[in-house]
Amino acid sequence: MNMRNIYIYMLLAVTTLTLSSCDDFLDKLPDNRMDLNSKEKVQKYLVSAYPDHNPAYLTELYSDNADEFDVTGWGTDGIFQDQAFAWKDITETQDKESPQELWNSLYMAMGTANTALQTIEQSGNSTSSDYQASKGEALLCRAYAAFMLSNTFCMAYDATTADKHMGLPYPLQPETIVGAKYERGTLAAFYKQINSDIEAGLPLVTDNYSRPKYHFTRNAAYAFAALFNLYYQKYDKAVAYASQVLGTNASSKLRDWKAFNALSANGQIAPNAYVNTSSQANLLLQTVYSQAGAYLGPYGVGNKYAHGQLISEKEDLQSRGPWGRSADFGYTVWSNNSLSKFFINKVPYSFEYTDVQAGIGHAHSAYAVLTTDLTLLVRAEAYAMLGKYNEAVADLNTEVKAYSSGALSVTLDGIKDFYNGISYYTPTDPTPKKRFNTAFNIEPTTQEPLLHAILQLRRIMTTGEGWRLQDVKRYGMVIYRRTLSASSTVVAVKDSLTANDPRRAIQLPQDVITAGLPANPRNK
Repeated sequence: MNMRNIYIYMLLAVTTLTLSSCDDFLDKLPDNRMDLNSKEKVQKYLVSAYPDHNPAYLTELYSDNADEFDVTGWGTDGIFQDQAFAWKDITETQDKESPQELWNSLYMAMGTANTALQTIEQSGNSTSSDYQASKGEALLCRAYAAFMLSNTFCMAYDATTADKHMGLPYPLQPETIVGAKYERGTLAAFYKQINSDIEAGLPLVTDNYSRPKYHFTRNAAYAFAALFNLYYQKYDKAVAYASQVLGTNASSKLRDWKAFNALSANGQIAPNAYVNTSSQANLLLQTVYSQAGAYLGPYGVGNKYAHGQLISEKEDLQSRGPWGRSADFGYTVWSNNSLSKFFINKVPYSFEYTDVQAGIGHAHSAYAVLTTDLTLLVRAEAYAMLGKYNEAVADLNTEVKAYSSGALSVTLDGIKDFYNGISYYTPTDPTPKKRFNTAFNIEPTTQEPLLHAILQLRRIMTTGEGWRLQDVKRYGMVIYRRTLSASSTVVAVKDSLTANDPRRAIQLPQDVITAGLPANPRNK
């Protein structure tokens, strides 16, 4: 049996094993671990502690970055898309974007990290300087996989409700038996353990890698810590960690947007450049099994549920903002000669044939999961939540200037005037301003419009990268399932995802529920 599959099955008993397979695995596993007898071997092993799936396409479909198009000849591309867009419990297991595949990949990454940590500990090298970098990397990998699991399968963290919402299992040791029982615990406990791993790992990580952009270097680790602490509502720490990455001159660390915008929007030229290791903005890159580059790119698939013209013109890529016309940022908004797919072409797509004659194989994509631009907006939001409005505006303005190659800028008065001058979003009269429904207080005169500006810019910058759903969840925005005509007219509003709707936590894979792990609650 394939080792990868065996390991997945071991994790949380997501399926069953025959006794002979189990015996073979347990017979061989200790020897495989004993082979990790040098820091070089441990470091090489940790390559597998980075997940090979990403929730980006799943969460794009689940968020307000997609509408349904009722157009003759536009069929669905599979049950996964139907269920994800409709906020249903997803039963599809074979699609590479499915919760089942994501769950397996993320827990496999945690298992790899646990094996490395146990090996270091049992070999007596837990305090050895030779192994400290690998220990730090393993801790950060375990925390990152857990963070991505919580973003997908849990409600948004809030300090006032985290003890009431379910977390997920957080294994701290490698699996040694089949069918080990786990408890979900609370979201508060889950976040506490993520934080513990991050704090323990940060001082240990290094930059000494042959391919550093695919590892938790110091900058990548601090960028992750900043993002996590923003979600954890530890805003002072988010600012401090982001500042470790950005230094005293953040503008010098950002992406060269002018050069990127000058690239051809067709084919793979721009997407490959976006995830290039030579870009100083890219802090952590991830290659994954995924067809997202096709669904979100210049291909004739993924038309039925997509980020279309109405969203683009009224809410993000081509909308107006406190900086003026968003289209003046300088990017090319790609369209598939219809009204359903409007996007910036930045998600790569490639196909690896395992059997050329049969035409079968694996689709691949890549993501810049941590960047300096994202980190700057993390700091801007944290400043805004701390009431440090001038600092927040300064960071936002730095990003606006960089993103527009110096053409656009913002001021606090301009931000307030813009958002006070437009109505709150409704599904039939959309605007970039959605109401916040949070357990924490948001000051309405300055803080709220400033947060709207930061979230609108992040939505524009990360379209297709999966981050939008997290902002929707964290700020309690109500989003809708709309059906549009061929002319982008709203013909039906079928459903809404309210602030406390339990469907905001995507349902666990059915195999995991069948194995005994409690499912996410549902109202109906």
